[in-house]
Amino acid sequence: MNELIEEANRCLQCKNPRCQKNCPINTPIPGIIELYKEGKLMEAGEILFQNNPLSAVCAIVCPHEDQCKGNCIVGIKGRPVEFHEIENEISKYYLEHVHFEEVVEKKEDVAIIGGGPAGMTIAFVLAQRGYDITIFDAHEKIGGVMRYGIPEYRLSNHLVDLLKDRLVELGVKIRPNTLIGPVITLDTMLADGYKAIFIGTGVWNPKPLRIKGETLGNVHYAIDYLKAPDVYDFTGKRVCIIGAGNVAMDASRMALRSGAKDVFVMYRKGYENMTCTKVELQEAKEDGVQFELFKAPLELTKKGVKYIETENATDEDGRIITVNREGTEGLFECDVIIIAVSQTPRSNIISTTKSLDTNKWGLLVTDDFGHTTKESVFASGDVVTGAKTVVQAVATAKVVAEEMEKYIRANN
Repeated sequence: MNELIEEANRCLQCKNPRCQKNCPINTPIPGIIELYKEGKLMEAGEILFQNNPLSAVCAIVCPHEDQCKGNCIVGIKGRPVEFHEIENEISKYYLEHVHFEEVVEKKEDVAIIGGGPAGMTIAFVLAQRGYDITIFDAHEKIGGVMRYGIPEYRLSNHLVDLLKDRLVELGVKIRPNTLIGPVITLDTMLADGYKAIFIGTGVWNPKPLRIKGETLGNVHYAIDYLKAPDVYDFTGKRVCIIGAGNVAMDASRMALRSGAKDVFVMYRKGYENMTCTKVELQEAKEDGVQFELFKAPLELTKKGVKYIETENATDEDGRIITVNREGTEGLFECDVIIIAVSQTPRSNIISTTKSLDTNKWGLLVTDDFGHTTKESVFASGDVVTGAKTVVQAVATAKVVAEEMEKYIRANN
């Protein structure tokens, strides 16, 4: 605590705070720091929560080096203020001590499909305004990517459980293990009286490499592995992760924590082209993850990954591209292969619903306010944009929540 007070004292209280300006959800950082210095944790926590119901999560998983921390004036000539550490302290304290009261006079019924970041945000906003909310989730517990995609060592499920507890206090009902589409459809939900439906189901289907060997017994998909790493036995094994995003880094670091002897990340480009954050990359290196760069997989085998070496080249327009180096094929020997090259949405809702359009990537089509092409149905989050950050999901969901309330008022 004392260390964080010292950190708070380093804030210059800028009149035009770049940290706040570069926060996707416009967190009022200077004001929060002042309240923290005055010891007003609950007051600061309430402001953070009302601005961002998932503030406690974002304080941990946001790419701070590109947002608040990366734009701190103090950081130009020295070490930037670690606001996210202060935010974490405040938001966790607030969630552990606040208790909400359910609105007695309920308004209309609203269904939320998917209890991930977007769905939980919608639930908090509308439940506090008195709407009768039911969350339908395909998993046994809500939290979505926060619970089943981000490893426990990075984001404790205790925080996700606190968020769930606060939702329950607001009267939100939760139906776990309920996959919408096969039995319950959007049309049956509308027929049962829901005045608006929100879809925030995320992207849970792994994107395949579409090369030979993906069905072999030593091959797994990262999104499946991260859901329940304890059911996989990698003890003493040599593991190769194919991919270079945050999911690949999470899977590689989790494999080491699960007892793997050696873990390698294979990527067809260089470090500078990796889509993971710089922090994730650095922490993976510190954990002992090794990297096999400029190698593109050709085939997956029981003995490992057949690959071809690649190199950077310049195309006719002067752009840097990656090309294969002929005659450089090889076999990277390993016991386990984990594919981490993005995810796509499931089709269970689309396949059972008319008038709900998707784009060529299978993502739901919406306008800027979350309206899908089906009346009364809204969507946002990864199922619309593809995999993005938690804070981006929250920021968009707040806009959609306002639009949903507008819609309900206009049509009832």
